[in-house]
Amino acid sequence: MFNVKMNGEVVAVNSGTRVIDLIPEKDRCNHVICKVGAVVKELNYQLTDRNDGVEITLLGLDHEEASKAYETSLRFIIAMAFHRLYPDVRVRFSYNVSRAIFCQSLTQGFNMSRATEPIKQEVAKIIKENLPITRVTVTKEEAREIYSKFGHEDKLEILEYRPDTVVHLYKCGEYYDYLHGYMVASTGAIKTYRIAPYSPGMIIQYPRHELDATIPKFQEESTYGKTLQSAYQWSKKVGLQTIVGINKKVEESPRDFVQLCEARHNHMLSELGNAIEKEKEDIRLIAIAGPSSSGKTTFCNRLRIELLSRGINPVMISMDDYYLPKTQISEIQGLPIGELDLEHVNCLDVDQFNKDLYDLINGEEVTLPYFNFKTGDREEGKKIRVDSGSPIIIEGIHALNERLTSSIPKHQKFKIFIAPQAQINIDDHAPLSTTDVRLIRRIVRDMKHRGSTAANTIDMWKSVRNGEFKWIYPHQEGVNFVFNSSLLYELCILRTQALPALREIKPTDPQYVVANRLIKYLKYFRPLEDESVIPCNSIIREFVGGSCFEV
Repeated sequence: MFNVKMNGEVVAVNSGTRVIDLIPEKDRCNHVICKVGAVVKELNYQLTDRNDGVEITLLGLDHEEASKAYETSLRFIIAMAFHRLYPDVRVRFSYNVSRAIFCQSLTQGFNMSRATEPIKQEVAKIIKENLPITRVTVTKEEAREIYSKFGHEDKLEILEYRPDTVVHLYKCGEYYDYLHGYMVASTGAIKTYRIAPYSPGMIIQYPRHELDATIPKFQEESTYGKTLQSAYQWSKKVGLQTIVGINKKVEESPRDFVQLCEARHNHMLSELGNAIEKEKEDIRLIAIAGPSSSGKTTFCNRLRIELLSRGINPVMISMDDYYLPKTQISEIQGLPIGELDLEHVNCLDVDQFNKDLYDLINGEEVTLPYFNFKTGDREEGKKIRVDSGSPIIIEGIHALNERLTSSIPKHQKFKIFIAPQAQINIDDHAPLSTTDVRLIRRIVRDMKHRGSTAANTIDMWKSVRNGEFKWIYPHQEGVNFVFNSSLLYELCILRTQALPALREIKPTDPQYVVANRLIKYLKYFRPLEDESVIPCNSIIREFVGGSCFEV
């Protein structure tokens, strides 16, 4: 026997005791996962004497990893419901608009609208049964037999790229599946969710940790939705919807694969150039924003060159030069300097920015400010004048915020949102998060260009994400153009640098949970080690280095 600590009390336990056994039965469905010491575990985790003296923390839906486990488990239950009712139907999950999941049928002729209500009822039934979800470990050969029995052809394909000798699966009743994430202890732990028809499939919503464990109101995001649909259709056309499809392209011809992806970016830039050229007499301001690691710097340079090729000579203005000194921000926010929100819109001299834009667009000469980040003060910058045929390009976290450009009529503004919006799946039931793709980009960039470790980047990520939800995403809908900066070969390149850095993070480190999640799917990608196949003007060069736009 040995001791552990939970809820402030020391508890004596035997080896093999599960964490869930320490929770009163009436409360078991109220918890999602737990932390054993610094390491996240499922509630079915069995304690051993190696855990002597450890503190166990129960995690609810206000915790990010618990929210992810909840969402993963909900997908598992929905897949199980489909297997019960429609065993011959193949469905695929993907991340979609309004922080939701989209489920569609890959089986020709199957009517998802008619299936929505029966699936809702079957999901509710499975949850009411409160069936245990048990993790099992099998050999690769045993996994092949199980996947074949359940018709998981997609899982059989990805299994060939799994470097490990054993396979982890989850069993619930007679159903087996694996969704590459933590799971709840039983189906009864899933309490709150929404399933609704959404052509040509169904939309699934679940509680979000960043919204105090509530389900957000579903918002139709037509601009974002069209971009996701376009990404899906293109990846389907060229056979790049899954990691298996991507790996096959790497094995066939890495150079052709890279050029295929880059050609799509070239096409989007040409399409964007056409749209701006068509309205060039009216457009005086081009505003660009997107979340962290979207490739904004390279995109701005490539857009500038695209416009130059059309006889349009844009002028770029840095919004960073309009930052206020921290002492002034402290007065505005009423906070000490160490507690300032440096991403808040009031950190910028909004009035001066509007005035300078107004004067430039109306032909006046303007002395731009220059913010000296070493001294923390604003200095006098260069004098410029903009002619009537030269649109001004601004890029930054607040570029799409109307408050920043209120002096400019809306018809004179062209707004662009940029973000990687890949529709990639590990297999049908496990989509890849585009947020994780951006995090991997940033980890590689911060190591290469900023001397930062993967752990440091992961530590900063929550704050970065909070700023995105607050200052970027509310302004993305209704933009004139969405540029999808995803390059479907990029994880084959990024894995080479990211995997060793992520593996340096120890299981006892607080960043391990995120690192382990990224490692789990990065290891499936075939490495693309010859960086010479990447064009020097590629967006991915912004992260791995070697960009022709680097100063």
